[in-house]
Amino acid sequence: MRKSFGPVEALRGVDLHLDAGEVLAVVGDNGAGKSTLIKHISGVYRPDAGRMLLAGTPLDLSSPREARQRGVETVYQDLALADDLSIGANIFLGREPMRRLFGFLPVVDERTIRRETADLLKRIRSEIPPEARTVARLSGGQRQAVAIARAIYWKAKVVLLDEPTAALAVMERERVIHHTRDLAAHGVGVIYIGHNLVEILKVADRIAVMFRGQVVHVTPAAETDQETLIKYMTGYSESKKAA
Repeated sequence: MRKSFGPVEALRGVDLHLDAGEVLAVVGDNGAGKSTLIKHISGVYRPDAGRMLLAGTPLDLSSPREARQRGVETVYQDLALADDLSIGANIFLGREPMRRLFGFLPVVDERTIRRETADLLKRIRSEIPPEARTVARLSGGQRQAVAIARAIYWKAKVVLLDEPTAALAVMERERVIHHTRDLAAHGVGVIYIGHNLVEILKVADRIAVMFRGQVVHVTPAAETDQETLIKYMTGYSESKKAA
């Protein structure tokens, strides 16, 4: 996959694959191309060259809405949750179940939303307090749980987590790691973007390192360490090859 913005090559032939039920972490320094890659997979950008496949079918996305319809969900750092709405309303936002009032008047089925939301939060072993009326009352980690629960409920095939633990306390980071592994356990392919290498080594099955718009190293998480990853992130290994 290739993408340029004027004279700047943001992606220079990125080639990756993701398996169902796998957490693939993508790491790299600022400017490595991680954000541009995420925006391609989520339908924000279209590549100048190259293509994406989902289960062998071409994935030519024109918008984030189409990406969601095709089974690609993105959980950004700011989460894009509606603070004044309930947890259930956020999970079903834009896809609310309906029922017929008096046999003909369509209304949102609030009872189904409450029941399905309670079952879902129990399923992911969330620690969200049942008395929370709006997501504005939730902590950062609990908000992440709502976004991840939404992806599980709507049977996403691929979930992109963009810096999901940024600005979270240690205990909340652990919960996000737990929910990420839970996504994979449901058969979802997860792309996890992050900077914290200790966290990355804990959550990922495989790690891809980007440097100057290219993937320069891919390794099982169990077969690498922070020092090796940093060498690839800073271009040290590439400079050694050139020498």
